[in-house]
Amino acid sequence: MYQRSYAESLESSPGECRERERRALDHALQLLEKARHDGVGSAAAAEALHFLCRLWKALIEDLISPENDLPDVLRGDLVSVGIWVLREADSIREEKSSNFRGLIEICSAIRNGLR
Repeated sequence: MYQRSYAESLESSPGECRERERRALDHALQLLEKARHDGVGSAAAAEALHFLCRLWKALIEDLISPENDLPDVLRGDLVSVGIWVLREADSIREEKSSNFRGLIEICSAIRNGLR
């Protein structure tokens, strides 16, 4: 997703980095809303879950990087959130859940925290 590490991005422009993350989460939220409307098993759900998982895997990779300058507790909390998101997305993909609303709420909270 990003060629530079999170720490490098923050050094060059913290506001720009947060804005990219906000835009990525906004896109994920738009996809999730459409998926919630179209339902589990729809093409919209597959697209939303694919994008969401790619996004959170990239975020987790940045969070666990030793170069990440966020406080350890915050990094750990965000990794835990990311793992939950990935597991919930898998449950929806396997049609064991339809909890798009939970994914939307969590991603909205994280996006809002980037301000």
